[in-house]
Amino acid sequence: MAQLKTISYGSTGPFVSLLELALRREGAYEGALDGIFGPRLLASLTNFQERWGLMPDGVAGPAVWRSLESWLTGAARYTVRPGDTLWSVSRSFGTTVRSVETANPGVDPLDLRPGTLLTVPRGFEVVSGEVPFTPAYLELCIRGLAARYPSIRSGAAGTSVMGRPLWTISFGEGANQVFYNASHHANEWITSPLLMQFLEKYARAQSLGGRLYGMDSGDLFRVSTLYMMPMVNPDGVALVTGELDSGRYYSLARGISADYPAIPFPGGWKANIRGVDPNLQYPAGWNEAREIKFAQGYVSPAPRDYVGSAPLEIPESRAVYNFTKNHDFSITLSYHTQGRVIYWKYADFDPPGALDIARRFAAVSGYSVELTPYASGNAGYKDWFIKEYGRPGFTIEAGAGTAPLALTQLPQIYAENEGILALGLTATA
Repeated sequence: MAQLKTISYGSTGPFVSLLELALRREGAYEGALDGIFGPRLLASLTNFQERWGLMPDGVAGPAVWRSLESWLTGAARYTVRPGDTLWSVSRSFGTTVRSVETANPGVDPLDLRPGTLLTVPRGFEVVSGEVPFTPAYLELCIRGLAARYPSIRSGAAGTSVMGRPLWTISFGEGANQVFYNASHHANEWITSPLLMQFLEKYARAQSLGGRLYGMDSGDLFRVSTLYMMPMVNPDGVALVTGELDSGRYYSLARGISADYPAIPFPGGWKANIRGVDPNLQYPAGWNEAREIKFAQGYVSPAPRDYVGSAPLEIPESRAVYNFTKNHDFSITLSYHTQGRVIYWKYADFDPPGALDIARRFAAVSGYSVELTPYASGNAGYKDWFIKEYGRPGFTIEAGAGTAPLALTQLPQIYAENEGILALGLTATA
C-alpha cells in the first residue's frame, strides 16, 4: 500500500483529506474535505475504529489505513461463502454484477465456489477530484483501477530523485500506440487527475460496451493502445501538495527557493526536487533554452526554468525519454496548465497532419491553436518528440488562472478535454 502518514487531531494537509474521503465513502463522515483534522473528523474516526474493532484512540495509523484501503482504492477483497451469488455479493457492496464480473474474468458466475477470493468494486468512482492529487493518492488510484479493470496494466519507467515510482499505464490492444503525459511541472498537478479520470471513464465504457465521446469504446480499444505517465514529477508534486513537508529534500527545496524569493514557495514550484525543470531537459534546442533561461536569471537550481547542466541529467525526464524510445508512438499529448491553448509545432518542423489534428482538438475543446512562444519553445518533451520522430506532438495548456489551479476547475477542465483525449486515440502516424 502507498505510504500514508500517521495523523491525529490537529494535523492538516493531504493525508487528512484522504482520511476524510475514505471515511465519507465508508459512511462515517459527513463533513468537508478540507484537510483539517478537527473535532468532527475525530468523532468520525473513533466511531469507525470502534465499529471495526480497532483501538478508538483517534489516531489514523497503519491499522486504520489498512482498514480503509478499499475505500480509497475502490476495490475490496471478498472470500465467497456457501450460498453466495454474484448478485448477493454485488448487492452487499453497493455495486453491480457486471462490475464484479469485469474485475474477475476467470470466475464462472454459475459455479461460484466457497473459498474463491473475489475482487469487488465498491459503488463509487475511484478517482476523486476533491482531494489533492499526491503521489500516494495516484498509487492508490492506479491500484484500484487495475483491480477493477484487469485490462489496465501498470508499471514504472524508473524512479524519481527521491525513489518514487514513475508510474506508467497502458490500456488497449491495438497496434496504434499513443502517449499521454502530465505533471512535468509540479504546480500543474491538476493534469494528473485529468488523465486518471479519463482512463477510468474509458475503462468503464469499454467494460460495458459503451461509447466514449460518441465513439465506440470497443473499437478504440481494439485499434489503439493508450500509454500514460500521469505524474512525471512526483517529488515536485509532493512538495506543492503538502505530501512532502519536512526532511532533507524539503530543506533542500527550501534552500533553493530562498535564492529566488520572488517565486512563491511551494506554490510556484515547477521543478524536480533538485531544482531542475523536467520540461527543459530534452535534446531539442537545449542550448538555445539555456541561453534564454540564463538571460532571464535562472542560472542555478531554481523552483522553475533552470535547464540543468546537460540534457537528460535528471531521472524523471530521462525516464520519459527512454519510455518513448522503447515504443512507437504515433502521437503524444503533454498536459500542462494554463491558458486553454494547444501548441502543435516545434521550430521549423511541421509533422504531417499535425495542424489538422490540432484544429480538430480545438473544435471539441474551445481551446485556441497557437505557435509556442519563442521564450518557451525549446527543450520540451513535445519539441524533442517532433524533432526526433517527425510525428504529431502536442502541448495542451489546460484551464485558466495561475498555477496551481484550484481543484474546483477540474470538472470544467475535464469537460473541455475529454474530446481531445478521446480523439487522440484515433490519430495515426
